[in-house]
Amino acid sequence: MAAGEAVEAGLSAERLQEAEKEAAENGASSAGGGEAAALNGEVGCTKVENNNLSVKAGSEVETKEERTEHESIREPDSNILDVSSDYPREKHLSIQRQLADLEKLADLNEAEKKPCPLCPEEKFKACYGHKLHRHLQNLHWKISVEFEGYRMCICHLPCRVAKPNFVADQAFSKMGAHYHCIICSATITRRTDMIGHINRHVNKGETESRFITAPAPKSSCEVLKEADTDVQVLPNYFTPQKTDSYFNPKMKLNRQLIFCALAVLAEERKPIECLDAFGATGIMGLQWAKHLRSSVKVTINDCNENSVTMIQENCHLNKMKVKVSAKEEDNYEALEDGEENTDTIEVTKMDANVIMHLRSFDFIHLDPFGTSVNYLDSAFRNVRNLGIVSLTSTDISSLYAKAQHVTLRHYGCNIVRTEYYKELAARTVIAAVARSAARCNKGIEVLLAVALEHFVLVVVRVLRGPSPADDSVKKVRYLIHCQWCEERIFQKEGNMVEENPYQQLPCDCHGSMPGRTAVVLGPLWSGALFNTGFLRRMLFEAVQYGLDDVQPLLKTVVCEAECTTSKNFSTHSPSDENKQEECGVYIKTPDMLAESDVVPGKRKNNEVMRNATKRQKTDNSAEHPAFYYNIHRHSIKGMNMPKLNKFLNYLSEAGYRVSRTHFDPMGVRTNAPLAQFKTVLMKHSTPTYAGGQTEGPLQLTEDVQVGDQLQAAADSKAKDDEFLEEKKSGDTAAIFTEDCPTHCAAN
Repeated sequence: MAAGEAVEAGLSAERLQEAEKEAAENGASSAGGGEAAALNGEVGCTKVENNNLSVKAGSEVETKEERTEHESIREPDSNILDVSSDYPREKHLSIQRQLADLEKLADLNEAEKKPCPLCPEEKFKACYGHKLHRHLQNLHWKISVEFEGYRMCICHLPCRVAKPNFVADQAFSKMGAHYHCIICSATITRRTDMIGHINRHVNKGETESRFITAPAPKSSCEVLKEADTDVQVLPNYFTPQKTDSYFNPKMKLNRQLIFCALAVLAEERKPIECLDAFGATGIMGLQWAKHLRSSVKVTINDCNENSVTMIQENCHLNKMKVKVSAKEEDNYEALEDGEENTDTIEVTKMDANVIMHLRSFDFIHLDPFGTSVNYLDSAFRNVRNLGIVSLTSTDISSLYAKAQHVTLRHYGCNIVRTEYYKELAARTVIAAVARSAARCNKGIEVLLAVALEHFVLVVVRVLRGPSPADDSVKKVRYLIHCQWCEERIFQKEGNMVEENPYQQLPCDCHGSMPGRTAVVLGPLWSGALFNTGFLRRMLFEAVQYGLDDVQPLLKTVVCEAECTTSKNFSTHSPSDENKQEECGVYIKTPDMLAESDVVPGKRKNNEVMRNATKRQKTDNSAEHPAFYYNIHRHSIKGMNMPKLNKFLNYLSEAGYRVSRTHFDPMGVRTNAPLAQFKTVLMKHSTPTYAGGQTEGPLQLTEDVQVGDQLQAAADSKAKDDEFLEEKKSGDTAAIFTEDCPTHCAAN
């Protein structure tokens, strides 16, 4: 019976014999000899009830043997090996929040060699601080698994024994790389298995860690200030993870341009409902509400829960109230009794397409990560008449012709790298916007198009109706681009096939160069990129609100829109600006409150719409020329070019419209053909060997004289060749006459 109970309790055969001997000795000393079976049964009962044998040394041996035997029974191929109990324990050293915390464990020091805290000595030897920093960053940190702010880095310590290899009847345990689960402390080998393991915990609702983890410090967030608006960001705001909010200080110029556009719209009608569809930290919507106040009703949306929480914290940081939502009254802070609803911001957590389908807005701004074509149909579905849609595209690799297949996939446009690639990118985006608006029976009028190093910004006004939609779609055309001389021209309207499309190009490269010399790009927007009146009012708002960074750019764009080099700007609101006609409609300004009859969300009457359609058909000559030329691209080898401002004056004196462009600091926007552009450039260039001391026109005279001498020499050579051919033909005829006298006499 004792043997049976011992086997049931999990004892080995050797331990059974030792237990019987100990039981017999104890029974003889206490009772003076009795039944061995009874003593064995008593010992067995004592073992079962108290879980404590009479000999402690034997218990320790038994425990070690049980663990060894139990580990040998486990499946070696299983990924999950050790699971902790339910009570909390300290987290493993491979689980850290930041790379700096992992470096603290290593105690980096340039003067001394330090070992890696996550690798054994035989795998990675001790090294100096700079090498150990690269090792921790590249091997452990980059391939970690993230969960709720923690990083589970890969560990090479002997925490997990891999499958043993039997060589010569000896088992060598190989230490394998693994991850430590932050929830259940399991050790898992593969990263994909670890991600799936964490996802299973999340699906079961097990998101609380069994480790003793310190909460994230509140002081780790930084507070940045821009345009009198404070915003709280994470330390990794410039290079965030997928679950963190993104804040780019380099986009400050973009935010100021959008604010000026919204300020101009706020002067036309009050109040207006505006939407920041991708809030992130909420900096843009906070600036709108803080400066424009009662003129706007701001809604900041984001689909990320962490971003929504940060937006609400930033609202309280700027002493803004978060508007109560009818569906989520418990989650939002209510307004106090008697408090005005002027400094309130509505924060929503939705997909951008969903909120734009559900609600109507006067102003919508789209700034997703990458392309914005996925949100255009939703934006134009409910935007109000004469409203504004602005979009920022940051997929510059595809728009700037570095990834042409992506451009074809996203925008349905074929482009190549040209000297005017930035304007080509802006026209590509506007063409996609025009097609999306036309699908909703809406037309567009481009107010502003800016393409800088990091983004492409497009601001358009929406015109409701099929007629404006048809007019907008007609401005989407294909472009013929010569790859030899960079000349370009939009294809003519019509559906008829051209017999020779090269004839549309002003250059003659196709006749002088072998093969195909031109490519067809597009479809692209062929209309204007700027509205002068709107830009002047934007400049006025920038001066009013003290936005100094954006004023030089706006001045350049105004000159570019008018295609002039004069810089006469007024910071006051003149009467002619109040009567500015935009989009075929007279826009209301502060001095025209009595004359305006624009109602948000309402259609204009038929008479006004007909007049707007007539006014929209303006003279094309008033628009700025399409595209620009780079003065360095067309410079003459061995010649010193004139200064850019002087060259602009030379082109203007020749009778052409000319201006600088913000797309390229060395670009010239002009209506002059490329041949005339090169002629003026050559006329006012000096040879390099002259050191630039000779005047341009004088040097031109010498060049022209040399050219005339070369042309005269070529003409004289041609005449000599003709004379020799005539003489040779005359000699041949004389010889033929001597050989055939009868035939010649008969003739």
